[in-house]
Amino acid sequence: MEMNTSKILFDHFDVVHTFGRMSNIALLMFSKIPKIVSYQLPPTIPQVKKAVKFARQHSIQFTGCSNYISNQIRPFGNVNTIYNGIIINDYHFQREVDLNAPLIFLGRIQFEKGTHIAIEVAKRTNRDLIIAGNIPNEEIHQSYFKEYIEPFIDGQRIKYVGAVNDQEKNKLLGKSSALLMPVNWDEPFGIVMVEALACGTPVLGFKRGALPEVVEDDINGFLCTNTEEMIDAVNKIPQISRAKCRYIAQQKFDSNIISKQYENLYLNAINNLS
Repeated sequence: MEMNTSKILFDHFDVVHTFGRMSNIALLMFSKIPKIVSYQLPPTIPQVKKAVKFARQHSIQFTGCSNYISNQIRPFGNVNTIYNGIIINDYHFQREVDLNAPLIFLGRIQFEKGTHIAIEVAKRTNRDLIIAGNIPNEEIHQSYFKEYIEPFIDGQRIKYVGAVNDQEKNKLLGKSSALLMPVNWDEPFGIVMVEALACGTPVLGFKRGALPEVVEDDINGFLCTNTEEMIDAVNKIPQISRAKCRYIAQQKFDSNIISKQYENLYLNAINNLS
């Protein structure tokens, strides 16, 4: 006699939730168990369509880490936006910084993240810049660093400190005047922005992907459409309240709030099938 292995493994669960591949729950598609698939990157729409088609009615739904992601799923399935969160108290609020405090770029050193644009902004505003983050091993990223980043690192005005741990990140973000996010792609979320805001540090970013959902223009940073606008925004950094940056991070992205949203999602999923 054949046995339904997935039923044996999962029939005592109320909800199955995956942040991984859709194939993780493929054997559960015909089950009445509520299924939640969470996307941190742009979804593969054919997979979403297929999952909705084959899943037991009303048993599958999705989450996106931003409205930018969720809106791609919305025409095809039931989706909610739940932002990525942080433990707010892990980040030390720096109420004030020196007027000459450096700008900071923190993230992977690659073209999509716009590290070279951050350097241009710093040089043209005569500001110090700290660059922190890893250089991916792929040749395209190594070549990008050697050609567009390394020649401008002088150890004084433009410093590269390499990859940093959580403690170092906290310190660097807190002592900076602003985080630069001159992204050359549609950022799905960008947790470093929330980490900066938690430290009280404003964010200056390009208006792409999820950035407008994190950066509230002229409130906790500035949204820019090009390099020239970001250069102008650097001069307006003192207008931003660092206390307001911290407050927004606490109200929108604290892990206690995010976990409650997931809890409500689970309860609704269960009730919808009862």
